[in-house]
Order: sequence, then C-alpha cells, then structure tokens
Amino acid sequence: MISCLAIIAPLSGSGLDARNPLWALAFANVEEVTSIYVLPLVFAAMAVMIVLWHLQRENASRLRHELKTTQDLLQQRERERDLAQEELFRRLYEERELNKEKVQFEAQLTEYEKYAALAQLALGAAHEINNPLLGILSHLELELKNAAGEQRAEIDQCIDGAKRISATLKGLLNYARPGPLVLSKISLHRLVADTLAFLESQPMMRGKHLANEVPTDLPLIRADSNQLSQVLMNLLLNAGQATAEGGNITVTASRLTYVDSMELQVSDTGCGIPADILPHIFEPFFTTKRGKGTGLGLSISQAYVRSHDGEIRVDSVVGHGTTITITLPIRQQEEVSEQQNAEIVV
Repeated sequence: MISCLAIIAPLSGSGLDARNPLWALAFANVEEVTSIYVLPLVFAAMAVMIVLWHLQRENASRLRHELKTTQDLLQQRERERDLAQEELFRRLYEERELNKEKVQFEAQLTEYEKYAALAQLALGAAHEINNPLLGILSHLELELKNAAGEQRAEIDQCIDGAKRISATLKGLLNYARPGPLVLSKISLHRLVADTLAFLESQPMMRGKHLANEVPTDLPLIRADSNQLSQVLMNLLLNAGQATAEGGNITVTASRLTYVDSMELQVSDTGCGIPADILPHIFEPFFTTKRGKGTGLGLSISQAYVRSHDGEIRVDSVVGHGTTITITLPIRQQEEVSEQQNAEIVV
C-alpha cells in the first residue's frame, strides 16, 4: 500500500492526464493490491456475515420455539386453573346443598318428634275422655226425650258440644294412629267424581261451580281408597268454606313426565291464605275458623299422604284463591294373592 501511494503521489502533482503511462502503471498496481488483499477480506467479511445471519436465524427460531412453549405452558396453567376453580365451585355448591338438606332433615326430624309426642298425648287423652263422654252423651239423649222448651234447647247445645268433642277425639285418633293401608287400584277420575257428587248436595257448596277435570285415561294408582277419599273430602270442604257463591272449585290431575308419579290438584277462587298463616296450616289444631273446626283436617291429610310416600304443598294468593297439590307415586304391579286380585277398582 505504501509503494502504491509513493508512486501515486508524484503523479498527482505532475499535471499529467490519465493517459500517461505512469497513471496506467499506478492503476494496475492498485488492482493487483485489491485482488490480493481486499477481495479476501471482503469474502471473509461476507462469510462472517453469513455465519452471523445463520446464528441470528437459529437464535430467532429458538426464541420462537421457547415463546410457543411458554405460551402453551401458560394456556395449560390457565386450563388447570379454570378446572380447579370449577371443581372448587362444584364442591362449594355440593356443600351448600348438603347443608341445606341437613337443615331440612333436622327440621323434619324436629317436626316428627313433635308429632310423635303429640300422638302419644292424643292417644292417652282420647282413651281417658272417650269413655266418660259416651256415658254423658247417652244420658243427655235420654234427658232430651222428656225435655221441652228452653230446657230442650240447652240439652241440644250440650249434645252438640259432646259430639264436637267426640269428633275431635276421633280426629286425634286418626292423626295419631292411622290404620294400616289397604291398597287397591284406584281411578282418580272416578274417585273425584264420586266425592264431588256427594258434596254437591251439601249446603256449603250451593251456588259454587264444582269441576272434575281429571282425565279418564290416567293410569290407575295403588293407594288406600278410604284415606285418599278423606284427604280429597277435607280439601274440597276447605275450598268450599273459602269460596263465595259464584266461585269455582276445580280438581285436576296429570302424570309427571320424568318420575313415576301422579299429581292431583284442588284449586279454588276463594279468599286465599295470608303469607303469615301459610307456614302453619299443617300444624295440628291450627285453624282460622274459630268455633267451626278442630284444626286437624289438613294435619290428617298430610299424614295420610305421607303414609303413601307422597307429598302435599299449598300455593295461595290472597284475593285470588288457593291451589293444593298432592304428589303420589304410581305403585308398580306386584305379584298379588287371591285376596288382592279380588280387590275392587274404585
């Protein structure tokens, strides 16, 4: 490089043009120097750049792979977190439902214990009262034959009071010690029709529209016809007392879709039941009809329905009416004895 500059320096100040032989020699030397020293450096630089480019590309590919791995790991962690949250929510929901069921079972147990104590009290009281009461009633009926005027009216009042006590005792016995179930195949349509036919002639039902909307093609159920008839009678009498003249009392029934059960409903357009009274209507001796009832009708009805493994519930709106729903299982066909085969379809 120094020799080239030494040759080019005097030429630059000589004033000769490019066509001077010295200029040609100088440029030839430059080309030679370039081919010997510069080109290998250029090739080496290009090789280094290519290597660096490959390294950078591999590094970028590795970073992309690590980024994708990190993203996949993050998504997996998010899925695991979501699954853990769902499992936590599910367990919390199950725990809440179990606590709710526990509270319900404890409430039912308390209710059953109360009813069991009341049943024992009722049985003892009925036994101690019923026998003297029959003697009093017989004596009053004998006195009534020879009585007249005001004395006769007083004896009639005493007889009515004694009969009311007797009816209360009978209700207590039915509630505390219901008889064993006598199962038979029952047509709900026919049972409702017979009950409505009996009640239509009662003074309480005059001027009220009684409707039997129970389908005739419903399957028969196995139940105690006497108990079920008494339940239906109690519900219809309550509906008649709550419904004014011109009102409607309707009985409907349907088969539930997903369970092997039947649903029977008694609806009226009466005065309804206030919200503060509704929770107490199945309690023994609870009544809003002062002097006109014992308060055992719905309690006995609930006991009879539960003896059939059924449920009874009440929905009511003040001023619009009440609907009482009874859910009863459809008992499966079983191998029956000759006596059961001879049972009459009600």
